[in-house]
This record gives sequence, structure tokens and C-alpha cells, in this order.
Amino acid sequence: MTTERIEHHACFGGWQDVYRHRSEVLGCDMTVGVYLPPQVEQGPCPVLYWLSGLTCTEQNFITKAGAQRYAAEHGIILVAPDTSPRGEDVADAEGYDLGKGAGFYVNATQAPWASHYRMYDYIVDELPAWVEADPMASDRRAISGHSMGGHGALTIALKNPGRYRSVSAFSPIVAPTQVPWGQKAFAAYLGDDREAWKAWDTVELVRQAREQLPLLVDQGDADEFLQGQLKPELLQAAAAEAGHPLTLRMRPGYDHSYYFIASFIGDHIAHHAAALKA
Repeated sequence: MTTERIEHHACFGGWQDVYRHRSEVLGCDMTVGVYLPPQVEQGPCPVLYWLSGLTCTEQNFITKAGAQRYAAEHGIILVAPDTSPRGEDVADAEGYDLGKGAGFYVNATQAPWASHYRMYDYIVDELPAWVEADPMASDRRAISGHSMGGHGALTIALKNPGRYRSVSAFSPIVAPTQVPWGQKAFAAYLGDDREAWKAWDTVELVRQAREQLPLLVDQGDADEFLQGQLKPELLQAAAAEAGHPLTLRMRPGYDHSYYFIASFIGDHIAHHAAALKA
């Protein structure tokens, strides 16, 4: 796999890098932010994968979240991939919520999306194989994300028992089959069979989870998408019904932005550090 480092910045005793590498799964080049904490000098470190939301690239998290400070404190590698395939031959659509920047972390089955939009396989298999080929990275993994990426983190963890030590999310789309963002994307990527959509819906997956991996979710109560797109109460009800461990923290006054993420990312990284080192 061809790889090129395109950014390299000293940061909290470690390095914030950005790489471009060829993805065979997606059929395009992908950019990925990788933060290497100073502890990699002593041996392999565990990895936290961060999945960003609609319209984002790898840049939003690495420049706005302030996560490197906490990753350096706990000795965790941060891996922040782009949110969709990119390139001139990659299908796109009008609007911010479908196509480039809106991969939704699913494997598309419908034309014209199916040839490139396989973000699930990329995040679960290809990206970790690329990361863990480096001796600085261990195979101890955690996953987190925001909004569309929160949906990605929760569904990926629930669909892959034993693969991740911990999972968390900020403002996740917990029930994409029941809200406009998810319904638009799933109809395009997955087709009209709504039963098939359920395999990519956190609320549906919690009901049949084979592993009791605790879910940590932070949600701002002033989030402009709270009522229409996010609906955390649906996850709360499903988790309660299934007896699945969930910590849902409603944060007064916080919106959907990276100001919210930056305020609590330290809590999330500490949560993952405890699980990764257990």
C-alpha cells in the first residue's frame, strides 16, 4: 500500500502527522490524521480511532478537539480518517448530507455508490491493518466519534464484539432509520429495503448485542439537531429494555460544535485509556 506523509508537526511531546495512502477497499487515495504520543519511543501504544461527522475531513478533529494533550498524557495513538472516499471518479450528490463527506460508515450496495462507498470495511479492516503494520501501534483498539461518526463508532463496536476495548460518542445519530439524515443516506446507499437498514442502526443493534460493551454518550441539550436528527432518548429506551450498559450524559447549554467536543474529549480519552490498559 503506497503511503506518503504530508504533514508533520511536533505536538505535546509527540507528533501530529497526516498521511495519504491508497485504499484498495475504497478505490481511491485517503488522508488520515495520526497522532503519535511521546510514549511510542518506549514501545507499542494502543489506538483510539476517531470518526468525524458530516462535511468533515481528517482535519476537523486534529485541529479543533484539543485531543493531543490527553493522548500524550495517557500514551494513546489517535487515528482520525476522512469521512468518505474522495476523487474525481467517486460519486457525489448535491447537498452536504450525501456523497463526499457523508460516507455514513456503511458498505453501499446500490449504484453508483457501491463501487467506492465501503467505509465500514475501510474502518474495520483496512485502516487498522495499515495502522497496526507499524510496530509503534498495538492491537488494543478503542473507537469514538461525533454525529455521523458517533453513529459509525457505536454501530461498528456493536457489530464487532471483542474487537474494541471501549466505545464512546458525542452527539451520535443513534437511530438513522428513523431520522431524515439517515433515511436519505440509507435509501441512496442501501436501497429501499428498510429491513436491511437495521443492520446499521445503533438502536436496533443494541437489542441484539452479543457483547455488553458499555456505551458512553455525551449530548448537548442546546444541540440544534437534538430533536430532529439525534434523538438520544431512543437509545436510552432500547438500552434499558435490553439491559445494555449505557452512560448518557446530557450537557446543559452545549451545542453540536467542536466547542462541545473540546470541552469533554479529556473525559472520553481517560475512559478509553482505562479500558485500553486494563
